[in-house]
Amino acid sequence: MINFSDAFLCEAERHAAWGAAQLQALADFLPQGPWTADLPACLYRQGEVELSVAVLGTYDSEDSSWMWGWANPGLRGTPVVSLTEEIEGFGRSHDIAEFTAETLDLSGFADPRRAAETLAFAGMGVTGAPGYIGVPAGPTTQVYFLPDDPQVPRVGLNPVALPRTLMTGVSLIGHSARQVVTGYFEHHDVLWRGEDHRIVAELPGNTTAEIDFDTAGRITAIRLPALR
Repeated sequence: MINFSDAFLCEAERHAAWGAAQLQALADFLPQGPWTADLPACLYRQGEVELSVAVLGTYDSEDSSWMWGWANPGLRGTPVVSLTEEIEGFGRSHDIAEFTAETLDLSGFADPRRAAETLAFAGMGVTGAPGYIGVPAGPTTQVYFLPDDPQVPRVGLNPVALPRTLMTGVSLIGHSARQVVTGYFEHHDVLWRGEDHRIVAELPGNTTAEIDFDTAGRITAIRLPALR
């Protein structure tokens, strides 16, 4: 069974906690209804909401393949993929092959569709987009968009919800809980430090968060003393 590279998984984990919360916020924001897109205008409409977007990528379930938006021959170099060109650049600067390959064969994964969602999630993360939208574009094709629009609400750091937020993030990929925690704090510009098997973060409002790990790197405790 094929898996992603360690470098890719570590990067995806950095965005797991804030990304999961942000995806839920986007789902709550978008109304139910059919969708349309005007790619030259970089616009996506669902129900009564119209957003500026970029094409993140496409997944073809017939051959279990993923193509990044920046690599699409019909879109390459156009405004609708300018945001996703950042993904290729990030991959080159950080030596992450999954971000620089124009297409990826996912047929060797246990769940190719889940692998495609993981690629979309990681692409959302490295661009800092407020979520991603995956919609059917044909019998076997799913197209993914990145919202690039201030209308989409962004989720801030909620100390009370921190334990649930971190544990939800840890459950998504399951590669490195420490990457989930540090990535979440860095996303929210929170200062943190490592202490042996512990991460201590200074949250807004003079609140300190302490996250303990066992020798296998799993979270064993999340404490927010000031909230007791």
